[in-house]
Amino acid sequence: MVKGRTHVKMDIKANVRPFYRQFDADALKQALKRMYLIRRFEEGAEEAYMRGLIHGTMHLSIGQEASAVGATMALRPSDFITSTHRGHGHCIGKGADPKLMFAEFFGKEEGYCRGRGGSMHIADVEGGNLGANGIVGGGLPIAVGAALSLKKQKRDNVVICFFGDGATNEGAFHEALNMAAIWKLPVIFVCENNKYGMSVSTERSMAVPNVADRASAYGMNGVIVDGNAVADVAEAVLSAAADARAVKGPTLIECKTYRTRGHSRSDRNRYRTKEEIEEWKSRDPIPLFEADLLTHGIATPDEIAAIRAEAEAEIAAGIEFARNGTDPDPADVTRDVYSPGYAA
Repeated sequence: MVKGRTHVKMDIKANVRPFYRQFDADALKQALKRMYLIRRFEEGAEEAYMRGLIHGTMHLSIGQEASAVGATMALRPSDFITSTHRGHGHCIGKGADPKLMFAEFFGKEEGYCRGRGGSMHIADVEGGNLGANGIVGGGLPIAVGAALSLKKQKRDNVVICFFGDGATNEGAFHEALNMAAIWKLPVIFVCENNKYGMSVSTERSMAVPNVADRASAYGMNGVIVDGNAVADVAEAVLSAAADARAVKGPTLIECKTYRTRGHSRSDRNRYRTKEEIEEWKSRDPIPLFEADLLTHGIATPDEIAAIRAEAEAEIAAGIEFARNGTDPDPADVTRDVYSPGYAA
């Protein structure tokens, strides 16, 4: 040892943000793949709709992939979610199989709900997805009920409740947050604020600038994150989940994000400008996360290209699987509607 000089062993990882210490390289690459799967699933569904292969409407979350993946990757497999009418990303983030989702879209028996639910009502209870919901704010009381059940059973699980900014003006939002706060339930409220409830901007529909500002009325933490940054979302959910498991009560997380498609297939986007849409496209969460993985040396360009190709192939196979699926028997139209033995 040289006199007068102190040898210090540097922990390089200690200087890396918590997100990159919490998850290993495989988990981070899997997160990127799920973002690709969400994007290509929705693009594939949109293409199938335009070709007349899927009927009805759908609500796409293109541009919001970081919120869905960042939140769900911070959960344990045994945790739960409730979703929304714009919930394809939540389903895939929680581990749903795209081919079974496509089968549901195509109205096939192989779908998660045997083709009865379609785009807005996919559920996979065994996988922890308690269901998407066509009612705005409809998942909020379901999530609170599930969290109450978990607490009563003394289980170490949490529930994420996804909803949009429009849902925060529904009575169910306020009732759910109030009850969850009073009973310190293990639920994390994740608001994906994409600036518009259908065509009404948050500036016109709220008296406060942020959804998270409403958390203080219920004595819970309110957190605002960049909803297009996977790391920001995941770190916020990890912190909220730790509080929930420690019986410190719920958290309201507001993910500031944006949908680059319309509210639904019938939306002509007359309430926002092309310039606004293009500006948000420049903040696309997928290239941003790719750049992060490259910067941190987690993935190489070739690895990223391979992950993208793998996702593309999985989506193509999923569409083909759905097209060749089993059509429902008209004689079973009341199955799963009425209890067995009930005479309709």
